[in-house]
Amino acid sequence: MAGDLQSLVDDLASRLRRPLLLEDRLQRVVAYTEQDGPIDDIRRDSILRRHTTPEVREWLRGAGIHDAPGPLRTPGAEALGLLPRVCLPARHGGRLLGFLWFIDTEPRMTDTEVEIAAAAAPGVALALFRESIASGLASRRELEAVTELLIGSAGGAARTLIEAGAFPQGGPVTAMVARPASGRESDDATRLALEQGLLAVRRKAGSRGLLHLVRYDHGVLLAAAGSAVRPEDVHAVMGPPVVVGVGRPRPELRQAAASYLEAAQAAETAVRIAGLGRTVEWADLGVYRLLTQFPRGTFGLHPGLEPLLADAAHLPLLETLETYLDLAGSAVATSRTLRLHRTSLYYRLQRVEELAGTDLKDGAERLTLHLSLKLARLSGRYRPRTPEAREP
Repeated sequence: MAGDLQSLVDDLASRLRRPLLLEDRLQRVVAYTEQDGPIDDIRRDSILRRHTTPEVREWLRGAGIHDAPGPLRTPGAEALGLLPRVCLPARHGGRLLGFLWFIDTEPRMTDTEVEIAAAAAPGVALALFRESIASGLASRRELEAVTELLIGSAGGAARTLIEAGAFPQGGPVTAMVARPASGRESDDATRLALEQGLLAVRRKAGSRGLLHLVRYDHGVLLAAAGSAVRPEDVHAVMGPPVVVGVGRPRPELRQAAASYLEAAQAAETAVRIAGLGRTVEWADLGVYRLLTQFPRGTFGLHPGLEPLLADAAHLPLLETLETYLDLAGSAVATSRTLRLHRTSLYYRLQRVEELAGTDLKDGAERLTLHLSLKLARLSGRYRPRTPEAREP
């Protein structure tokens, strides 16, 4: 009995104050709560035998439980010893995965109670779906092992996953991290969308050689070398737009945490820095590979940039300075890139020197200013416009 499914069932039964039983699509008992209300022989036998009898299954099929798009009240059947029930089919992606059952005797379930149960059914279906592709590991055990692999004792977790057949032994592993492109704080709906998307990737590609984990603001996919899963596959199945960060491959599963850290940094940078694209590899981050290693706020910016950053009217000066520094101080290349007359360029650079109290002929000053602009991008204090939005 999977711990996550039992928790979902316990929570729903507690909210409705009604006993509950969960079956899979073959009507084998998966989880149930304390049966402290009316109970019939069918419910009692199902719990003891872990499945429903063929006669009852056939009768309930005839009542329409396999075709019902939503909650269904099934009548009692005295000959079978069956009390009336409320059945909630649990479907994921249109696929029937199980049934939630409430005995519906006096007092009968109200329409509001049925609606509450129906709202919980997709979460139960998702948990059933995850369990169905867990490659021989119970869903909860896989979740715990992947969590431990990424943030805990990697050696033991890797052995657990490999020995269970969830991941090939001795092959390279690459981490991908998907984060909502909006950059907004994640909510339950966002995390559910990440979970559904990553499960869809695993189902499409086959579960062996793929593992995943959803954390509070991102989803992680660990791919073995032979899985042939690409970032485009992740984008294709996600509801809300995401950015995908990709870490460098590591030789074996127990080293996945290092690839995960890189992928997480790449995804976070892609959210913060406009123009990097929706898929960013850590190896292509350039100077941001260095800057993301340091905790935010540990490095101060060049003091001369503070007044420029504080006044939106100075944004064109900051954009000109950054382009000039990105192009190694070439006035010709900067003028061409910004479509700016050379005289105007020199004027802007002179204004930067005056306002920032700096000397652009000084190599150390140029380096400090350049790094400060990149740090200001990461912190969100400096947001340059797109080339199309700029005016010469």
